[in-house]
Amino acid sequence: MLHVALLATFSIVARDPKTGEIGVAVQSHWFNVGAIVSWAEAGVGAVATQANVEPAFGPRGLALLRDGKSARDALAQLLAADPEREVRQVAIIDAKGNVAAHTGKQTIPMAGHQIGDGFSVQANIMADARVWPAMAKAYETTQGPLAERLLAALDAAQAAGGDLRGMQSAAILIVDGTKSTEPYKHIKLNLRVDDSPKPLGELRRLWRVAQAYDKANEGDALTAKRDFLGASAAYVAAWQLAPEMDELLFWAALGKAAAGRVTDADRLMRQAFERNPSWRILLGRLRPSDSPGVPILQKRLGVR
Repeated sequence: MLHVALLATFSIVARDPKTGEIGVAVQSHWFNVGAIVSWAEAGVGAVATQANVEPAFGPRGLALLRDGKSARDALAQLLAADPEREVRQVAIIDAKGNVAAHTGKQTIPMAGHQIGDGFSVQANIMADARVWPAMAKAYETTQGPLAERLLAALDAAQAAGGDLRGMQSAAILIVDGTKSTEPYKHIKLNLRVDDSPKPLGELRRLWRVAQAYDKANEGDALTAKRDFLGASAAYVAAWQLAPEMDELLFWAALGKAAAGRVTDADRLMRQAFERNPSWRILLGRLRPSDSPGVPILQKRLGVR
């Protein structure tokens, strides 16, 4: 029996043993797939629930892991209580990196999963049965942070044929390994592309921008500590990661002024003004105590 929420999907759940980060990433020809398939909680684990999807597997699976169940035991308990388990596909990873996955016998081909060391890849209604092995290989051979490895797995799936119906939405969710009563404070990355003809490309763009804003946040923290040279380097690094963002251009200009590179600061701030005249107004509203770059550029650019 077919259900309304029939998600032809490829996804990956994984844990980075070096950092303890846990993540899940997904792509589907279905609107807003990230809201349905991907679930994760810091220090607890991650769940990907798809095919004839049962969204409740996400919160229920995390609750079981939170209570001390292993990934295997949590999955077994979910499936035992589900009369439609043979049309489900689900993968669970716990905080120790233990993995369990299930592809029901009645899921629509091409469907399957592959479990590796600290990860599981799974897919259904694919164009080719090479999809999930390609995901596993990409994850295992890609270097870098967990986000980069998860995105590489998604790209490999698409290169191997991907969803038979095409592309529409994608998501990536990463949490750290700290179990907490306030897990929302431990979300490392939470990006979604709900509707796009090229969701994987857009997801990678958002990942780049997210890294840039992480650097900008680092600059804010250093500014609060009055480390203006360190803050300048962070703001400039943020702008270099996402030069199209005029917000980051503005703070990079202030950072360069604070670091004594006034000519560069003047040039960048004028570019920010050209992109959006409102930055001139904001510069006039800032206090000298906000940054040593503020009075320098206010005077140099005649901003009051």
